Amino acid sequence: MASIQKTDQGYRVQMTVKGRRDSATFETKKDAQLWAARREIEMRLDAKGQAGTIKTAGDAFKRYADEVSPTHKGKRWEVVRLEKMGREFPHVMLAKLRADHITLWRDTRLTQVSGSSVLREMKLLNSVLEQCRKEWGWLAENPCKDVRKPTAPQHRSRVITWSEIKAMLRALGYPGRELPRHAVAQAFLLALRTGMRQGELAGVAWADVHPGYVRLHDTKNGQIRDVPLSTKAKRVVDQMRGYHKTSVFNITAGSIDTHFRNAKTRVGLTGFVWHDSRHTAATWIGRSGKLQLMELCKMFGWSDPKMAMVYFNPSAADISRKL
Repeated sequence: MASIQKTDQGYRVQMTVKGRRDSATFETKKDAQLWAARREIEMRLDAKGQAGTIKTAGDAFKRYADEVSPTHKGKRWEVVRLEKMGREFPHVMLAKLRADHITLWRDTRLTQVSGSSVLREMKLLNSVLEQCRKEWGWLAENPCKDVRKPTAPQHRSRVITWSEIKAMLRALGYPGRELPRHAVAQAFLLALRTGMRQGELAGVAWADVHPGYVRLHDTKNGQIRDVPLSTKAKRVVDQMRGYHKTSVFNITAGSIDTHFRNAKTRVGLTGFVWHDSRHTAATWIGRSGKLQLMELCKMFGWSDPKMAMVYFNPSAADISRKL
């Protein structure tokens, strides 16, 4: 039985289980009570030769953040979310984690963020629990499989219009190339011609620029991808020569996003984001008919041809003209 006493340092817990003693001090009485409950279970298991078999959801999130997340492309986002999950499931024992715990967490999150955000978080939670089950032996069953996921939102199909593109280029100071926002304008043009993502554009070095293509080392799926350059895309790249010694645009993905948002605000445009330049590029290139489906997938880095249906967004009028 645990004894909890208030001291000048906080709340001191003293306990004896099977002849073994342990103690600890905590800032709050609640933390002291939670530690005592968990420690009693651990000491009883230890007495049976089963030490270490008791783990909490917080233990799982921390170990995943330390060992697995660093191997992922989106490690920064994962670690931030896992730290938050650690506060949302702080003292739930994995052995007692049930579908209703996750359902309550899901419903709470749906009141705070969008359904698409909750879907991403549930995917991460499922990965953590699968790691616990398959690799670490901490779980017998994954309770996530019994929890209904929010309805997936419809894929974006926004194609940026020429009038919007021209307004954005003016707001970014095109065709200048002295300031970072000028580099963003050029990066925007190259994105519209190639479908390259923000992070991919930010990472392009002159050493990666070859006759007819750009080699991307830092891609979403972690695989090296060669992006072919059209005549117009080559012209954009050539306009940046001399801007920086080693980097084509010499700007971070975060700065690209900031300048792009600020430019939209200045010209009063809404309804599209930088990533819609990828939809626009896929639609323009697909509409031209110059590339076959698999060639388009190769250029955009899609392993699943179904993604072409997500990004290639011709209007009904475009299709009507072909009939």
